[in-house]
Amino acid sequence: MPSHPDLPARKGTLALGEALDHSVELGQLMARLQASRQRFESIRSLLPTELQGAVRPGPLDEAGWSLLADGSAAAAKLRQMLPRLQARLLQAGLDQPPVRVKVQPRA
Repeated sequence: MPSHPDLPARKGTLALGEALDHSVELGQLMARLQASRQRFESIRSLLPTELQGAVRPGPLDEAGWSLLADGSAAAAKLRQMLPRLQARLLQAGLDQPPVRVKVQPRA
């Protein structure tokens, strides 16, 4: 297996922290994951009790941030709540990009 040009040549494997320190792509991925979790924490209190276990943070990219719903009923409720959720994100200084809702049952 060829080594990545940004990583030092070594036998065996790299520790996760070491890989993150040497890979721009992994660092960017970790930053997006952290930003997604931060967004979710800012809206969690707005979610009704029955939705809290059925919704989780999804990917954050240039096109938007995804909320993942376990089923279509939870997704429909989230879509109804989008104006409130986006207002909360704006209040928290997290106004970009738009929120998407996707159905993705847990494995």
